[in-house]
Amino acid sequence: MMEAGGFLDSLIYGACVIFTLGMFSAGLSDLRHMRMTRSVDNVQFLPFLTTEVNNLGWLSYGALKADGILIVVNTVGAALQTLYILAYLHYCPRKRVVLLQTATLLGVLLLGYGYFWLLVPNPEARLQQLGLFCSVFTISMYLSPLADLAKVIQTKSTQCLSYPLTIATLLTSASWCLYGFRLRDPYIMVSNFPGIVTSFIRFWLFWKYPQEQDRNYWLLQT
Repeated sequence: MMEAGGFLDSLIYGACVIFTLGMFSAGLSDLRHMRMTRSVDNVQFLPFLTTEVNNLGWLSYGALKADGILIVVNTVGAALQTLYILAYLHYCPRKRVVLLQTATLLGVLLLGYGYFWLLVPNPEARLQQLGLFCSVFTISMYLSPLADLAKVIQTKSTQCLSYPLTIATLLTSASWCLYGFRLRDPYIMVSNFPGIVTSFIRFWLFWKYPQEQDRNYWLLQT
């Protein structure tokens, strides 16, 4: 039983690392696009910024818990997001707006760190409050694409959705839910559950509005 449990834990840990780093590396295609075109056309900046904050939050949580998996995954994730942000700043013609957004979020992040590390001296209370903050932030990131889902239903087209990204989100969310369950950590488990729900909603939309049907529709229109 112990060997079976150890193997299952190793499988879950490995899945968390592989699937999450796979999602983070999805930005490499945007990085390649920016380098080739020397522009930021069709590249969104805000996801890089919010993911950076999310990574740094969970990195701090992992450091407080001495959780090696959280530390490794979010260190690599934060490094990649920093690379994407710097590349975007380099190729963006309107640097003032981007710098203002970055400075605002960094300011909020510094205030948060000041609060958690200076005003919450009890390590257990700090861990719980930081876990709650990270959970709420992650849930908000998972729920933020709901506007796109509403657009899909309105237009009856799934062209704005990515099928590979939906699969990656489902696998990553499910892995972290299992990881949180094995550790009995409600902050990790609950924060990733919306990712599973929204992924299944997307799968239903792909089934209801097939992209092949969308292409045929637009060909008829033209």
